[in-house]
Amino acid sequence: MKFVEPIRDRKKIESMKKILSAQSDRDYLLFKIGMNSAFRISDLISMQFKHVINKQGKALSHFVINEKKTGKVNKIALSKSVKKSVEDYARKYYSDHLDEYLFKSRKGHNKPISRVQAWQIIRDAAAEVGLENIGTHSLRKTFGYHQYRNGTSIAILMTLFNHSSESITLRYIGITQDDKDQAVQSLDL
Repeated sequence: MKFVEPIRDRKKIESMKKILSAQSDRDYLLFKIGMNSAFRISDLISMQFKHVINKQGKALSHFVINEKKTGKVNKIALSKSVKKSVEDYARKYYSDHLDEYLFKSRKGHNKPISRVQAWQIIRDAAAEVGLENIGTHSLRKTFGYHQYRNGTSIAILMTLFNHSSESITLRYIGITQDDKDQAVQSLDL
């Protein structure tokens, strides 16, 4: 498996949102939720409407997912913009069946898109904006990278990712020697 990077440039993230929004509501929402949560792609593509909305189509306050890899329950709040995107999507695609998959494949009845299809969606949009080494795992890493840069403590990120140490989380979210050097040089007491 090839090592993927977080998307560090917010302008590239916005460009990818525009590309995916023009391409498909489903692809845009996959990217939006992935960029705003700590979920792995296997958990994202398994999401059903019941994980994001109530019967009236209103967004829930939290995603509550039983993670496939760890078996642990992970509860993550939805931001305002994610709630709006979820409700917009539900208005168009929710058909009173909470067990339907959110990211439905166009092949077959009520099946989610595959990991490969999700990877292709993300990789193609990234390539269009000039990014390399980007894949589905980049969504989760990007979430962590920007949370950390925004001041979220490494302890909280460790919990969100179910990591066992700070060093694992820092390496995972792509905090590099350059980032460490910049932090020290910017203080200059």
